[in-house]
Amino acid sequence: MTEPTAAILVIGNEILSGKVVDTNSPFLAAELRKLGVALRRILTVPDEPETIAMAIQDLRGSYDHVFTSGGVGPTHDDVTMEGIALGLGRRVIRHPDLEAGIRGYLGEKVNDAHLKMAEVPEGATLIQDPSLNFPTIQVENIYVLPGIPEILRKKFESLKERFSDAPYYVRVIYTCCNESAIASSLHRALEEFPALMLGSYPKLDDPEYRVKLTLESKDGDYVQRAFDRLVALLPMGAVVRTE
Repeated sequence: MTEPTAAILVIGNEILSGKVVDTNSPFLAAELRKLGVALRRILTVPDEPETIAMAIQDLRGSYDHVFTSGGVGPTHDDVTMEGIALGLGRRVIRHPDLEAGIRGYLGEKVNDAHLKMAEVPEGATLIQDPSLNFPTIQVENIYVLPGIPEILRKKFESLKERFSDAPYYVRVIYTCCNESAIASSLHRALEEFPALMLGSYPKLDDPEYRVKLTLESKDGDYVQRAFDRLVALLPMGAVVRTE
């Protein structure tokens, strides 16, 4: 079963220097998973147009959807639009609708910093939402999102239905064994169910369990059969609980 794929391009010196912790990638990763989209890559780059351009050239042709985060404000280090345009071989222009909206809102107070917010790669599409003050910029399969987490979340909420695909079905097994004690059972399950996405996550110093196992597939019957088989394969008494 073919599934849509995605990549996230996080842009910002503040992320790479440790001044700011990236919370946008975990949010997008979880939301995309709920939508049935397979996130394949997360890449963080500095505020450098040439570096952003190289990343865009790589990601846009490799994944169905590319989401950028950060670098879209009015200051000197907001170079995401420039980098995307460079990567696509396009000019940066002032979008007439954005410029008109900014001028209409600010009137005589408008300045060059304000109008920088109207700059987009040539050919960009504006995705409007009445609940948001500013549209989301789309260029081909690239969706340009802000770095401020609260705004990014609102924007993605307004967009997410367009990415919806068949959901993932998930079953979870918690075991009281170490990974070494259940490794052969996991290998056997994967031999019998090769299309299964099987994750094994040890947890230290937890009184309830030692390893959490996740079984995922877009085929609900397949994941249930794999779940039943793995439970049978695990050592007797290994299963603490399931979800």
